[in-house]
Amino acid sequence: MLAGVGLTLADLLCAYGVSTAWPDGAKNFTTAEVKCNFVGTALEGEVEIVASLIHGGRTTQLWDAEITSVSSGRRMALFRATQIILYP
Repeated sequence: MLAGVGLTLADLLCAYGVSTAWPDGAKNFTTAEVKCNFVGTALEGEVEIVASLIHGGRTTQLWDAEITSVSSGRRMALFRATQIILYP
């Protein structure tokens, strides 16, 4: 797996998560910080990415995603994004 692909997919999943967990009255969001630590590699096969809400506040949300090799079950990367919730 290429690092840029993993980071992009994790970011996409976390962004989708934000759009499903907006507080009442929120209309959009913007990313304040993104971080990804790569701790392993996969030269072939499939990877799985699972995103989860860590903090769902009224003005900020914190999302984590874990990238895992399906064939070996080994963790490949840990991703974290801080999102700022926007109101009209």
